[in-house]
Amino acid sequence: MALSVDIRKELGSFRLDVRFEAEQGTPLALLGASGCGKSVTLRCIAGILKPDEGRITLDGTVLYDSAARIDLPPQRRRVGYLFQQYALFPNMTVRQNIAAAVPNRQERSVQTAELLRRFRLDEVASQRPWQLSGGQQQRCALARILASAPRAILLDEPFSALDGYLQDQLEVELAQTLEQFSGPVVWVSHDRGEVFRNCPQVCVMDRGTSQPVTSLEALFRSPGTEAAARLSGCQTCVRAVPDRDNVFLPEWGLTLFCGRSVPPETRNVGIRAQHVHPAAPGEKNAFTCVVVRQIRDEAADMILLRPEGSTPQAPLLRMELSDHRQITENRITVAVAPEDLLLLR
Repeated sequence: MALSVDIRKELGSFRLDVRFEAEQGTPLALLGASGCGKSVTLRCIAGILKPDEGRITLDGTVLYDSAARIDLPPQRRRVGYLFQQYALFPNMTVRQNIAAAVPNRQERSVQTAELLRRFRLDEVASQRPWQLSGGQQQRCALARILASAPRAILLDEPFSALDGYLQDQLEVELAQTLEQFSGPVVWVSHDRGEVFRNCPQVCVMDRGTSQPVTSLEALFRSPGTEAAARLSGCQTCVRAVPDRDNVFLPEWGLTLFCGRSVPPETRNVGIRAQHVHPAAPGEKNAFTCVVVRQIRDEAADMILLRPEGSTPQAPLLRMELSDHRQITENRITVAVAPEDLLLLR
């Protein structure tokens, strides 16, 4: 079973152009900044919003096809959609919210009771949504989705409405629920940590356009674009000019060796903080930086550096130190291994 999406949609000056396929048993993340079209994509899949053109299929069933003039209504798509604010019926109790989604009337009471038990909602079954905690509201919304026997599940930033202390617990519960679901799952997020913990496959979205689906390992190792690099946690991206197996960084006044032929379409170089280290004598790609600031943190300290010769508006370089030692020098010579330079379009 797979969900295949290939759609275009214009909303004013915004243009959506999305292509991806989500397989069963492997949650796929749509990872992108706010306003890049992630939620619009989910609404098109669910049938709430109609694309201008393209095609959406689920397990061989055509949900939308502009050429064939097919556009199934939401209730016939069997797609479960967890909204950011859960969209529970405020005038119904928890039990009624779940029961309303069960398609088989003869099994409604039995299935509702089972879902109340499974999601630990028995004690609040007679309460209304406004009487529930954020975690209980999310569990009720998930139970209602599963009550409808969906063939795919769409999650729109499922923890955005929750306080931080609740998120860890509910993330584990949601992951356990999804492990028991056999269909495709599309998980919208702008939180890379959330994605890294839950979604083996990632589709990066940038200003309405999707990039090819990739694995988490490939996204980290070779993100391909500046947008993907930043979304994967790379905070330093600097303008680059290709020169055979080198790149010239005009904002830093540096030339770095890449150890491989640099594609001519390279426009930026990304450098992850954990790949910057104090240089050993004679090491390649060593250069001197002014120490701007040391930021203390529990896991690792972050050192902000300005390469000597930088232009006033040049981005700072970041170096991660896990040993928490104090940097007392005003200047430090650092290095980056050629294989750790991210060549970005």
